[in-house]
Amino acid sequence: MALAPGPDLLGDGSGDERPKWDNKLQYLLSCVGFAVGLGNIWRFPYLCQTYGGGAFLIPYFIALAFEGIPLFHMELAIGQRLRKGSIGVWTTISPYLGGIGLGCFTVSSLIGIYYNTVLTWVLWYLLNSFQNPLPWSACPPDRNLTGFVEECQRSSSVSYFWYRQTLNVTADINDSGSIQWQLLVCLVASWAIVYLCIIRGIETTGKAIYFTALFPYLVLTIFLIRGLTLPGATEGLTYLFTPKMQILQNPRVWLDAATQIFFSLSLGFGGHIAFSSYNPPRNNCKKDAVTIALVNSMTSLYAAIIVFSVLGFKAANDHGRCLDRNILSLINAFDFPDQSISRDDYAAVLAHLNVTQPERVAGLGLESCHLEDFLDKSASGTGLAFIVFTEAILHMPGAPGWAVLFFGMLFTLGLSSMFGNMEAVITPLLDMGVMPRWVPKEVLTGVACLSCFLASIHFTLHSGNYWLEVFDRYAASLNLVIFAFLEVVGIVYIYGMNRFCDDVAWMTGRRPSLYWRVTWKVVSPLLLLTIFVAYIALLARAPPSYRAWNPQYDQFPTQQENVYPGWVQVTCMLLSFLPVLLVPAVALAQLLVRHRRKKKAALQDMHLKPQDSGAC
Repeated sequence: MALAPGPDLLGDGSGDERPKWDNKLQYLLSCVGFAVGLGNIWRFPYLCQTYGGGAFLIPYFIALAFEGIPLFHMELAIGQRLRKGSIGVWTTISPYLGGIGLGCFTVSSLIGIYYNTVLTWVLWYLLNSFQNPLPWSACPPDRNLTGFVEECQRSSSVSYFWYRQTLNVTADINDSGSIQWQLLVCLVASWAIVYLCIIRGIETTGKAIYFTALFPYLVLTIFLIRGLTLPGATEGLTYLFTPKMQILQNPRVWLDAATQIFFSLSLGFGGHIAFSSYNPPRNNCKKDAVTIALVNSMTSLYAAIIVFSVLGFKAANDHGRCLDRNILSLINAFDFPDQSISRDDYAAVLAHLNVTQPERVAGLGLESCHLEDFLDKSASGTGLAFIVFTEAILHMPGAPGWAVLFFGMLFTLGLSSMFGNMEAVITPLLDMGVMPRWVPKEVLTGVACLSCFLASIHFTLHSGNYWLEVFDRYAASLNLVIFAFLEVVGIVYIYGMNRFCDDVAWMTGRRPSLYWRVTWKVVSPLLLLTIFVAYIALLARAPPSYRAWNPQYDQFPTQQENVYPGWVQVTCMLLSFLPVLLVPAVALAQLLVRHRRKKKAALQDMHLKPQDSGAC
């Protein structure tokens, strides 16, 4: 196999025309912005809540040390050394491995298509936040103006605004519906903003990143200060950090910790390889990898504190309203004077009545009001951002201002992640020279953004939310784990561990220690292989399904669990395995090209030999 030349042959890269970062801070902020995304806000807190609070941090930081940081260091080092995008890096290492780069390019394209749709929803909520009262604060009146819309009354004003007024979602994925024009306009605006920010690559993203990467930390700090002063914040933080060590016996905890680290650092996308390729060749990539990875994890923890302080406030409000309903029932049933029972006295009064008149109390059908039950109501992803958190904001004084800050923060978080994602698409295209040199880079960037926009229009259909879930579940997860595994194997066993260590020593001035060599050669590949096997086992356990918002469902507003129809399951399979199949396809194509060249050379030799003998 053709391998990349070592340090002595690659030179210092000073003579190339590759763009460079204006300064080190631009590069670090770009990598932090790419790694720190929406998942840090709405996925990590959910995992902490689900898996025993502080106990989840144990497998999380173990996975960070033995999987996240080593793989991250490897990506930054190989991109910086070979100074190419993902396709160029793997083609340089070996033409037979070009499929890894092509697969990463494909997955990044698929993710860019649906990820910006989430920003479209965020932008829609951001625009609607400039109203007082907020449009999701109350149910709309029905057609006769004699009451409220039944669907909203049976669910909640926040859920109704999300599912009906924003998504206008259908009850079945087979029913595509029509385009939601307000979402299409927001989709155009989102892609226009992305294009303007990445129009000239790192020359423009390097400027925009100062705002998009730092603004979320300002907003998070504001929310932290406000959240810690809210009633119920202490209970929320106590719930977050109280460890339940027995939960660590569940293998799923370790699997989710490893996958969270993997996706939180944006490993396997090719974006970090592209970013590091614009570094000076002798930049200390090891220090960068450790710094960025720790900043990413600390941001997740910082966000969890903020989220749980606000969720504690929401739980305290819900708990209080639950008590008020029960108190009203007791007052009406036992003819107590109005306001004679306070929330603090409720437990004592109920205990007394249970002893003296248990049958009458049992007949009231009182709700079970325990604060822990409200704290246990977990949500992640869009459920946390567009339902749970928006409902909590409603109870804050000056709710529209907090909504503007919250959705503005989410938009800038997603935007900085889109910079890295699109860089993983555009940099390989530039390296491969898909367009003549005289064509401006702005044109190539525009074609890439326009193509992604056109492909994402179907997410604005009534069934768009269901399709976004399909892409989110199946386009990235399995593919990225496989690509990361192939990256480690390709660099360690094909490029060569000694050669790679020589490169790192040449760039940083120090040869990798035993920790790095062991994790690269043994630990990280085994962890990735374990994640792959576990993921396949989870997929095989039950047929793929989705949760539908169906007002006709008997248990509405609980979402109806539906199995994907056959044609959608085929789509899921294609998304899961098609990018990976590019790896053997490219290798086979290279093998055929090499065989054809050998055959052609052999035929030329056969034609030359008789002529040579005749001349003699």
